[in-house]
Amino acid sequence: MDADAPARPDIRDAIPTLAFAGLVLLPFLLLAIFGTTDRADTPPAEKRGSAASPAIAVADLPAAADDTVVLSELTADDARARNAAAGFAAVGPGTASPFSFDGSEADRARARDCLALAGMAEAGNGDDDQRAVMQVILNRVRHPAFAKTVCGVVFEGSQRPTGCQFSFTCDGSLARAYSKAAWRNARARADDMLGGATHAAVGNATHFHADYVYPWWSDRLDKVAQVGTHIFFRWRGFWGRRTALSARYGGDEPDPLRLRETALAMGTVNPLPTLLQSGESVRSITRKTVARTGEGESESDTAPSSPGAGVHFVLVAPGEAPQALVERARALCPGNGYCRVQGWSETSAIPNALPLTGDARRSLRFSFVAASAGGAEAIFFDCRIFPAPAIGTCLPARP
Repeated sequence: MDADAPARPDIRDAIPTLAFAGLVLLPFLLLAIFGTTDRADTPPAEKRGSAASPAIAVADLPAAADDTVVLSELTADDARARNAAAGFAAVGPGTASPFSFDGSEADRARARDCLALAGMAEAGNGDDDQRAVMQVILNRVRHPAFAKTVCGVVFEGSQRPTGCQFSFTCDGSLARAYSKAAWRNARARADDMLGGATHAAVGNATHFHADYVYPWWSDRLDKVAQVGTHIFFRWRGFWGRRTALSARYGGDEPDPLRLRETALAMGTVNPLPTLLQSGESVRSITRKTVARTGEGESESDTAPSSPGAGVHFVLVAPGEAPQALVERARALCPGNGYCRVQGWSETSAIPNALPLTGDARRSLRFSFVAASAGGAEAIFFDCRIFPAPAIGTCLPARP
């Protein structure tokens, strides 16, 4: 061998170096192969620090579980125009994961029937329309903001006088009858979805409403899809991502027949319209009514007063638009005299007289004091059922 020629390296001497280089490069190779699975579902800014992402409590989100009642103050045409003007979010609907059913045969039958009923009641007979609604329900089952069973999600809120999540459980639609063919088709779709089928069009959406209504929370969520006449939404940030749908389904479905009976019974608890629906008070206390009371007539026997100075007791519902409630309250308080509007979410909680009892104060949901010579306008909401209102402030917590 030539003494001046460079020595040829032995390949065996390079093995440790190559192995180390492979270990260093392997994670990057895996990321390149598998790291795109959630990229379309999660913007880069959200992926950084995801462990700290859920800084906002579920209850503080717009349109949380107690707050998704779809009420609109716009006409159908105006609502359609406003919905059409709102663009779809770049984040898109995301990619839904197949639902993993883990329950008994009885659980399966109950879940199937609740899912089928919601599909028919909310979306008619169309295949895409029903599957879109069913996908939202299954997304909710796996989201920490909602009930953990299929029937629980479908009937959520119907056990209360106000606040049902799906309008058909509290507007009398539960009395509707469906044909055998409609039930057969809807149950087949429900079985398919419970078995792992997904509806890609709506992905990880957890909310929807018809295009002829415009609820107050509509512009606070990401609009991600439209199927037929229904528009679908996701929460913004962590709670709208697929990783938030982490709750494990474990069966234990409640009896849908009992849920139906309770919902029908609750439909008669609040026969009176809310302030937003009627613009009227349930009970008004004015100088005139107090004078009549002094003559032997109880205030509870008096009819609601026309707008004017005094104290107006009203009915409000979770999910009603805070700004619209304030406008209604202002209409009840024209002029410069002292005027107050106070609202409760249950008819039975509305007091008959002043001063308010401790129970009445604790169950108060809305308070409005009109501007007058004595002071500025004051607006308060119970932020447990009106999360983060854009107007006014939260009522102080009362023990």
